[in-house]
Amino acid sequence: MVSKERTEGSKKIDLEKVAQLVDALERDLAKVRSGSRDVQLLRDEVETLKNVLNSPIRRHHWVREGLHGMRKAIEAGLDTAVADGLKAGQYIAEIGRILGM
Repeated sequence: MVSKERTEGSKKIDLEKVAQLVDALERDLAKVRSGSRDVQLLRDEVETLKNVLNSPIRRHHWVREGLHGMRKAIEAGLDTAVADGLKAGQYIAEIGRILGM
């Protein structure tokens, strides 16, 4: 029997959709004025995933891990981000779609 995690790890990620998501989130984060720790963590996760996408060797499991990290950061900073106008729910939903959740 194959574990759920192993099955999810074998699915291909649409890297173009991930790049679009990262670009949109990066633009929205530029508008967020909060200097909270949670928002900074999200900025760091976005930057990390952007670097993975720009790497000459793009591993789908690296992208998947980056998306999970971004989702966790969005959820952790949800109150601050929403207060600052970030459309957190939309990003969480899009990450879920990309990951097949």
